[in-house]
Amino acid sequence: MNAPTLGQLLHGYFEDYLKCQRGLRVTSMRSYRDAITLHLRFIAKAGGKKLSRLTLEDLTCERVVAFLNVLETERHNHIRTHNQRLAVLRTFFEYVVHRMPEGFAEAQRIAAIPAKRVPPAEMRFMDSEEVQAVFASLPKSGNAALRDRTLLLFLYNTGARVQEVSDLRLKNLQLDAMHACLIRSR
Repeated sequence: MNAPTLGQLLHGYFEDYLKCQRGLRVTSMRSYRDAITLHLRFIAKAGGKKLSRLTLEDLTCERVVAFLNVLETERHNHIRTHNQRLAVLRTFFEYVVHRMPEGFAEAQRIAAIPAKRVPPAEMRFMDSEEVQAVFASLPKSGNAALRDRTLLLFLYNTGARVQEVSDLRLKNLQLDAMHACLIRSR
């Protein structure tokens, strides 16, 4: 059996592994795609090759390190972007190893590239006066007024993330009389 080509590996990585096995969202898939595309363009330019002529042998740990350095020095990307791109490349090489065990040594070297430390993002919370001001500023009438108020109340009262609320469907809600009584009694 012939070893898969870089094109076959990339196709399997996106279509089988990321989409089907990991179930990534479209936005995450785009982020992974952009990271891989930037990396492949970097390798092609550095090696003086066309993208369509790249092979798996062109993907080395040294080139990953050089790519990450370019992200910081020339593209002025944030450390979080650097770490995200590194994570994407690590998952790709992990996928490659499952298909081609002979790539194990290179995958190990890439897995050993340390992520850069970044201070945690500052957490800021609204105090009760700020929350009341937001609700007071909402329109009282109009097509979207009730919807917007309900959505913000739902987010505030449940602590749900925006993505969780956007994934919510009517069938997920329990709107029977007992639950309505509980809501009214609060």
